[in-house]
Amino acid sequence: MAERKSTTWDAAGVRVWLDARIAAARADQVVAERGGRARQDDCDQANAEEMVCTLLRKAVTDDPATFTAAVQVLLDRDEHIWRGVYDDTRFDRHVRTHLRKLARMAKTGTGFDRTGHYQ
Repeated sequence: MAERKSTTWDAAGVRVWLDARIAAARADQVVAERGGRARQDDCDQANAEEMVCTLLRKAVTDDPATFTAAVQVLLDRDEHIWRGVYDDTRFDRHVRTHLRKLARMAKTGTGFDRTGHYQ
């Protein structure tokens, strides 16, 4: 039988997870940039993940409601602006995807223990 993970909010663990995702996104951007035009969508996706994690890094406190509110504020924006983006429409779509993923993770309190490069 599988062990059940604790779903309590761990602000330090969330910060470590966000830092790991920022580093992984930057590495993915480098690989995508070297791939040329064919990998522009991969670069936009990595840029979106880096932007989301960077902006939410400051919102991590001991209260998960603060983090969830910060995610909701970003979701409510009409458009997102970040450096090195090839296609704004795809970038916005990727940003919203990452924000919804983080909202689910914050709601359940799970997933922040996986700090590997590939999720």
